[in-house]
Amino acid sequence: MWRILSKFKKIFTFKSKRNFHTNNRLCDENNTNNDDIGDGNPFCLKPIEYESHTLRKHDNLKRQRLYEFGLYVAACMPKYVQKIQMQHTDELEILIAPEGFHPVLTFMAYHQHACFNQCSLATAVDVPCREYRFEVVYNLLSLRYGERARVKTYTDEVTPLHSAVSLWGNCNWLEREIYDMFGIIFTNHPDLRRILTDYGFQGHPLRKDFPLTGYTEVRYDDELKKIVYEPVEFAQEMRDFQLQSPWNYLKNFHEGYNYPPAEKKKS
Repeated sequence: MWRILSKFKKIFTFKSKRNFHTNNRLCDENNTNNDDIGDGNPFCLKPIEYESHTLRKHDNLKRQRLYEFGLYVAACMPKYVQKIQMQHTDELEILIAPEGFHPVLTFMAYHQHACFNQCSLATAVDVPCREYRFEVVYNLLSLRYGERARVKTYTDEVTPLHSAVSLWGNCNWLEREIYDMFGIIFTNHPDLRRILTDYGFQGHPLRKDFPLTGYTEVRYDDELKKIVYEPVEFAQEMRDFQLQSPWNYLKNFHEGYNYPPAEKKKS
């Protein structure tokens, strides 16, 4: 691991000469004078210290080890890993390119220094203003080391991603849910079909361009004695209700509400 990280140092350019440690640690655990990642040593995280009796304290040693593991993954697969970052909640995020989605997940699952043998969650985020509107997120758990990591990639409506069912069996249902809710396509999936909506459902409910009212409505027809699907129809135009609107101001129903207020009698 240290040999790979030493090669990884050459990628960065430093303003001044840096003195790296020769042991397994990239940073001194007791050194609290480290700069931020962007301005100082990119291999060390700035410790987070604050005085609070209610907020959870940060484990700076654990944060540093997770960050070093992220650098190790980036050094092993520099073609696919685009960025390594630590969230304020002490969670490691590995941002990868779409073509390296399955190789990086395979590395995380089978490498002896990772052993992330469980995918606890897989979901997506829709941001329509981006060129690649979908962010696909996989939360991984290493039972051997007791650590968690988050792998993120991006895609659009037509670009498929390689399925992770061959790595973790529970991704079968997780990826079917992503396909059903967002419309993201996964290749090499054994059974990619809807899991939450009906078989004849059109559209994907969690897309930001999907209307809240939907496109079709389901009801039971007494005459036909069966469930029918019909386009959504409104009995009246959609109105933007306001507080002073007569549509929802309940006092309008009281008699004499529109009468002018009575004058107060002077004593």
